[in-house]
Amino acid sequence: MTTDATIFAVASGAGRAAITVMRISGPRCSGILDGLCRRRPPPRVAALRRLRSPAGDVLDRAMVLWFPGPSSYTGEDSAELHLHGGRAVLAAVCEALLAAGARPAEPGEFTRRAFLNGRLDLLAAEAVADLVDAETEAQRRQALTQMDGTLGDLYRGWTARLVSLLAAQEALIDFPDEDLPPEAAEGMAASLATLCAEIAAHLDDHQCGERLREGLVFAIAGPPNAGKSTLINALARREVAIVSPRPGTTRDVLEVRLDVGGVPVTLLDTAGLRETDDPVEAEGVRRARARFAAADLVIELVDAASPVPARAAEATGVLRIATKIDLAPLPADVQLGVSALSGAGMDRLEAELATVAHRLTARAGPPPLTRARHRAALVEVAERVRSALGTSSPELRGEDLRLALRAIGRVTGQVGMEDVLDSVFRQFCIGK
Repeated sequence: MTTDATIFAVASGAGRAAITVMRISGPRCSGILDGLCRRRPPPRVAALRRLRSPAGDVLDRAMVLWFPGPSSYTGEDSAELHLHGGRAVLAAVCEALLAAGARPAEPGEFTRRAFLNGRLDLLAAEAVADLVDAETEAQRRQALTQMDGTLGDLYRGWTARLVSLLAAQEALIDFPDEDLPPEAAEGMAASLATLCAEIAAHLDDHQCGERLREGLVFAIAGPPNAGKSTLINALARREVAIVSPRPGTTRDVLEVRLDVGGVPVTLLDTAGLRETDDPVEAEGVRRARARFAAADLVIELVDAASPVPARAAEATGVLRIATKIDLAPLPADVQLGVSALSGAGMDRLEAELATVAHRLTARAGPPPLTRARHRAALVEVAERVRSALGTSSPELRGEDLRLALRAIGRVTGQVGMEDVLDSVFRQFCIGK
């Protein structure tokens, strides 16, 4: 992918709308804009302009914004055309942009250019995608925190410390006769131990950031006719599952996506747990148990009228509730009861589910990791720092620190040996 082309794409949602926003970026942007509207507006000032084709035909009356680089999202000359949302208008403007030498943007190309031009690091670029995909309030907050650079600042701080440690180590190896500070060798072990502890604490977050980004999974379990399908319909506030007095109606796993206290949750309705000779129902029970093992929470139902639960086997967490409390009293060993038909206890159940969702995704302190890619790289950083701490060989310690820098650079997209050289010359005056 090259960045010498001028690109364009619709930046607003797809489908019919009152306004469609067309984004343009690249070296030919200023000339294209002059050709379209004849009189380019002042930078970062919205102005109403008639857009014209190369033949001079009026295409639309649009609000135009001009963002000269490098003070733009991509770091390049950029523009936005706020067009009327009709398909014919959009098609005509696209044709004019193609005729002017621009090309359609590839997926993610605007943000990729922002990264390549130093406007965003990789963490912030990924946060842009997370913000666009955010379904709930908690996801929005997490993406904004990451996009604002809080997580990147933490990793850049660790990078600077690794660079300093590697510079000191390289100086100790290559320039033993220089007047190096005596604390350079003495403090290295302590610095490595502190850094290793900080990274380990950051990794020990119970994957709450990844859970929030991807969503939790709550599975409803219980014997046939315990009210699983009725409950999922009540929680979803729509007809998701077929409700029938006949046992074994639900055979496969049904899924519905919910916002539970600001956290995205996939709620599963599963086959009733019982021994059966029906091969189809037996397969449904097997699939249900497999989903329970991977769920973040199993909501295990007990029929208040006949409280004999069918245990959902091992699971990360289990919330046991009684159903049909409009027909029978709450069993003595169950703390929470609901009636999905009458609504009794549903507010309390929803509050309890929100509490569990917050507990599984909330984290105090620095922002949590949000992607498996980040976690894998930081695990490697921790391993390399730990290895550097444990070796007595200066050369091996230096290699471990170089590999740690390379690993953390994969998260932010920024680190190079030039950083190490700058630190060496600045701190130790080598080459004087």
